[in-house]
Amino acid sequence: MQVILMDKVVNLGNLGDVVRVKDGYARNFLIPQRMARRATTAAVAEFEAKRAELEKAAAEKLAAAQAQGEKLSGLTVQIAQKAGVDGRLFGSVTNSDVAEALTKQGFAVEKAQIRLPQGPLKIVGDHAVSVALHTDVVVDVTVAVLGEHA
Repeated sequence: MQVILMDKVVNLGNLGDVVRVKDGYARNFLIPQRMARRATTAAVAEFEAKRAELEKAAAEKLAAAQAQGEKLSGLTVQIAQKAGVDGRLFGSVTNSDVAEALTKQGFAVEKAQIRLPQGPLKIVGDHAVSVALHTDVVVDVTVAVLGEHA
């Protein structure tokens, strides 16, 4: 299926590109997320008419993400979890825990934006975590997991 990208999509293309993708990927992900539209002649003409407006909106999103990224970069978040004597957590620290801690500090971050490179954090200590605010803006944040002895 051919679609017009309404936003930048990682490993696919930029705003306005007409790309061929598998039907299921378009129907189940790109179109419902409003990242793409079917590339009919009417849709292409309508997109070309609105291109400047859409590019301006995309530039504003990028600028807002960069501004938030500058505030977030190098930030350290502390999360306390119950841990054993050896420093292993009884549970784990997931991306939703990190997103909740960042939200409490005043940053509007969703759990889908948190990238844990080695999966959930299961030991006490400092861990590097990536926050993808935009497809072009990825910021590193340090998560300090503190152990509470039960």
